[in-house]
Amino acid sequence: MKNLFTIIDNNTSYTLGKYHNNQIIYDFNNTLEYLEVKGKQRFGEHFRIYKEDHNLIYKLMIYTIKDKTSCTANGINLNKGILLTGPVGCGKTTLMQLLPYIHPQTRPYGLFPTRNIVIEYNTNGSDTINKYSALRTMCFDDLGAEPTGRYYGHDSNVMAEILVSRYDLSQGQSSKQNKQTHLTSNLNAHEIEERYGERVRSRLREMVNVIAFPASSPDKRS
Repeated sequence: MKNLFTIIDNNTSYTLGKYHNNQIIYDFNNTLEYLEVKGKQRFGEHFRIYKEDHNLIYKLMIYTIKDKTSCTANGINLNKGILLTGPVGCGKTTLMQLLPYIHPQTRPYGLFPTRNIVIEYNTNGSDTINKYSALRTMCFDDLGAEPTGRYYGHDSNVMAEILVSRYDLSQGQSSKQNKQTHLTSNLNAHEIEERYGERVRSRLREMVNVIAFPASSPDKRS
């Protein structure tokens, strides 16, 4: 049918929704099925979507497809990025890698492990901070797992510097120009403040929507 929104993947058609008044109305169940297909392609046949994660995935989905009405109803600000928190192994990184597939109109963002950024800083110093402060959408993976940076004997909280710099550079940008900062972390909001200080926590309140897996979420890698 002409009004169906379909993605062709490996010669297979997946209908994620339908067009209505020049907008795509997504079918949540169909989209979940497609996410599972992409997950199996990228991470292996063991991958699956867990029913207990549906509500969290729904919030991530309406953010990704920019459903203003649903985002407003769920307290999600489309001008902010995402801070996805939860226990080790609950699927944070995996979901942030898969979500762009459901909305091909959105340019995929780079996903950068914070440990690797600090290793890069230890070699290149402030050039690394400037690189990751650039105003383009990025996802910083595993915030809080990185060590302290050290360059020519000078210790630095590298991710704190990058986050504050991204916040400062974003001020004065219009919503159309806004380039989001996405993060995954095993830390909760209080632990982030302890690790990075009130200044960073204050900036993050303005930069990201916090979406959290329950603390009881199991390690899906085991």
